[in-house]
Amino acid sequence: MKLIIEPTDGVGPLLSAIKSAKKSVEIAIFRFDRTDIETALKTAVARGVKVTALIAFANRGGEQRLRRLELRCLAAGIIVARTSNDLSRYHGKYFLIDRRVLCMLSFNFTHLDIDHSRGFGIVTTHADWVRDTARLFRADCTRTKYAPKTETFVVSPANSRKVLETFLNRAKTQLLIYDPKISDKAMLRILQGRAKAGVEIKVIGSVSGSTQFDVHKLGDKRLHTRTIIRDRRQAFVGSQSLRAAELDSRRELGLIVHDAKTVKLLVDTFESDWGDRNRRKEASAVSGKEVEKAVQVFTKELDPLTVSVKKAVRKAVAKAGEDVLHDKDVKDTMKKVVKKAVKEAVKEAVQDAQDAQDVKDAKSQPKG
Repeated sequence: MKLIIEPTDGVGPLLSAIKSAKKSVEIAIFRFDRTDIETALKTAVARGVKVTALIAFANRGGEQRLRRLELRCLAAGIIVARTSNDLSRYHGKYFLIDRRVLCMLSFNFTHLDIDHSRGFGIVTTHADWVRDTARLFRADCTRTKYAPKTETFVVSPANSRKVLETFLNRAKTQLLIYDPKISDKAMLRILQGRAKAGVEIKVIGSVSGSTQFDVHKLGDKRLHTRTIIRDRRQAFVGSQSLRAAELDSRRELGLIVHDAKTVKLLVDTFESDWGDRNRRKEASAVSGKEVEKAVQVFTKELDPLTVSVKKAVRKAVAKAGEDVLHDKDVKDTMKKVVKKAVKEAVKEAVQDAQDAQDVKDAKSQPKG
């Protein structure tokens, strides 16, 4: 088993997996804008690999792109199937290589998800998971019913609610959760109950309503994964949030993994992301003194700025006539211009203060 961590690992592991295919590639697509992955699929066809793409019937704002993708795939010799519209979304992201290797992803095949968002992927040869994925792919291609046969293979709406409720309820000491939006009432009750029982719960993302546990936003990256680490021993990685829609009315896919190395990497990544927030708070507190210095610098620069703005306003009025001041839209525009000018001046003043401090600090350092 291998864990893909985005954005650190990038698109490389996906391209390598597709390149390794000898007989078949079966890929489920919800969003897609990666020409490198598209080229890899086309290249696989050219060397005799049977490539089948199951493409979602729709996604928010991107249906036309999906239809164009279908046409390009067909032109390249890729077999195309389209999901049904019986569920609100077909949101699973995964592909099978030679019916032997499963790449289950919490992220889409897009630049935004792979290059700029926190996401995870599981690469595995686990026989039960590969078999269940092949059955799921075939069922969704042929628009027939599907029921998972493995409890650690989590599929919405088939078994995800039951499996994830059990997974949460069995937490003894800790739950570390990545989730963009936890809002399902039953899941929230379970989390509150675990918190009352003394289980430490940390959530990176957001939670509806008040909570008895810590919830923080992810810092400098977009959050796209749905991941739950239980007692540092097991983890759920998938595409379904703890939201009613994603548990009950959408096609979502996830895995519950017990591999110690994979779970440790997930824990380490979570703790790093959680710690980044605390480090940013400390840096912000330290920079408070620099802000005061910036205010002093800016005060000195404010008078000439004010004069410049007044001159610009006078020039505009003289050119357009004094009646322009009675036009609300124009007045609003003028205010925006002034505010923008002030903001730019503030930014420059803060940078000047920081640069001055950096020079001062550098001079105070002992020479080595």
